[in-house]
Amino acid sequence: MSPAPGVHHIALGAVDVDAVAAFYRTVCGVEEQTRHHQPDGALRSVWLCIAPGAVLMVERVPHDAAARPLEPTGVVARGPFLLAFQALAGERRADVERRLGLAGVAIDAVTEHSVYFRDPEGHRVAISAWPLP
Repeated sequence: MSPAPGVHHIALGAVDVDAVAAFYRTVCGVEEQTRHHQPDGALRSVWLCIAPGAVLMVERVPHDAAARPLEPTGVVARGPFLLAFQALAGERRADVERRLGLAGVAIDAVTEHSVYFRDPEGHRVAISAWPLP
């Protein structure tokens, strides 16, 4: 049996690409890989490294782009509804909560292993220490 393919990229639409990319760099600790611009020089996207060989592409969308309604905590909507990052080595939930507090990020929910919150445009995000096999 062949190994499962890895994640190549996740694309996330954002009105304010700079603010959303800064949030993921600051709060989730991901590194910026590259920036892409429109022919007129306007910022089109910022790519962030989320795993070896995988990127989060924060892509500009128009201000009037249809937004998905925010689902209340605990209700799963159709399609992608959560971007979860692995906790840093040795980091516990309390460490994550402290880091979010220092960044001024409100926490939506917590479980034994995960902390859930929103990025500047309302996308649901988590940092999790759930032990994977």
